[in-house]
Amino acid sequence: QVQLVESGGGLVQAGGSLRLSCAASGRTFSNYAMGWFRQAPGKEREFVATISRSGGVASYEDSVKARFTISRDNAKNTVYLQMDSLKPEDTAVYYCAARIGGIGLGGNDYDYWGQGTQVTVSS
Repeated sequence: QVQLVESGGGLVQAGGSLRLSCAASGRTFSNYAMGWFRQAPGKEREFVATISRSGGVASYEDSVKARFTISRDNAKNTVYLQMDSLKPEDTAVYYCAARIGGIGLGGNDYDYWGQGTQVTVSS
């Protein structure tokens, strides 16, 4: 079992930045690829970014490429999502997720989920 706790969400103006953190506990963190997903009101959950177990491979949804950066610190059991140049359409609840093995692009690929953190971007 892996427990995931997100933090770092909040209210920010368009063009601003936030860094989300997701702290993991319960199992060997470096055994898990990690992902970030988001869900806006009235919309389905969507993939944002994923990172491999070592941190050497990452993949992003097209709309966040060049603005968001996923990273991880296996010594701290934490994955991060640095979000720059935020837009109102980035407003959503952001979730981190963990899966055994390689990176995954679909929500169904992941076994463990955090409770989410709200990100609101004002125009």
